[in-house]
Amino acid sequence: MESDKLNLKNMSVDEIGNLCVKLGERKFRGEQIFRWIYKGIEKIDEMSDLPEAFRKKLNENTCVSNLTIVRKYVSKIDGTSKYLLETEDGNIIESVLMEYGYGLSACISTQVGCAMGCSFCASTIGGFVRNLSTGEMADEILKMGKDCGRRISHIVLMGSGEPLNNFENVIKFLSIVNCQKGLNIGMRHITISTCGLVPEIIRLASLNLQITLAVSLHAPNDEIRKRIMPVAYKYNINDVINACREYADKTKRRVTFEYSLIDGVNDGPGEAYELSMLLKGMLCHVNLIPINEIKERNYRKSDARHIDEFKRVLEKNSISVTVRRELGADINAACGQLRRDYISKNMS
Repeated sequence: MESDKLNLKNMSVDEIGNLCVKLGERKFRGEQIFRWIYKGIEKIDEMSDLPEAFRKKLNENTCVSNLTIVRKYVSKIDGTSKYLLETEDGNIIESVLMEYGYGLSACISTQVGCAMGCSFCASTIGGFVRNLSTGEMADEILKMGKDCGRRISHIVLMGSGEPLNNFENVIKFLSIVNCQKGLNIGMRHITISTCGLVPEIIRLASLNLQITLAVSLHAPNDEIRKRIMPVAYKYNINDVINACREYADKTKRRVTFEYSLIDGVNDGPGEAYELSMLLKGMLCHVNLIPINEIKERNYRKSDARHIDEFKRVLEKNSISVTVRRELGADINAACGQLRRDYISKNMS
């Protein structure tokens, strides 16, 4: 992608319309261009209903960035598809396409790598490289949708990276994929995951979007949380919970708390009871996750007995809870694992 050209995939309908006016065309051309982009075209010359002279002018001043699918893995267990995608500057990111009863859900990355340093996650092992642009995030959806030939109806921003550390691009991405002239994915069908960046949660609450907020909590107290999540040194657990209460109060949306169960670390009945008291009275749901074991770490997933006991304690204390169904276990579908393996084999 030529750096001196405007990337049309980073732009809203109005922004493209205003650009058209600057280039001497009518503003309605912006809607035509936007619709073409979200039909999945990869070159300006594919926009066949634009005048040839205008396409030439667009080519001189703008571009359409594209991710490239470099690997695709399909689970033989449940059909989950994992994609390794290459950006135009040669970085590798990953996205996952999952099928549920309600349709297809795309789990996308928001950054190349991650700076958060959570000790149980493969995404953070190679460190942070850069934020993904609005257009790159949108293109994750476009490329997977085009590849599978079906409409993607739900999005979770739970792939590599911390979405709220890429706040401006992520919020613009939400607006673009929600636009009726494009992908038209409802805000209520979008989930943003964060490891608990308090100021950004409060900022997100102020926007009053009807998205679901998912918070990676993974511990009921600061002592355990600091062992596995460096962000806990910056934001204590009570501040995180208070910010989530503010989010739930303002948006009237239930907050999801992600809790990865690690054998002998955070999976005892005492931790379950403490978590219950922490969340008492809050509009929330706990999603228990049997941890994905990665070779670079010593953590082991809790056994089924401990998981069931943890769930029972929460239910006994009136906390809504489910155990996440494991998808794509045979293709390392958890975020970061395939990217890590690919880079070590092909880019070292």
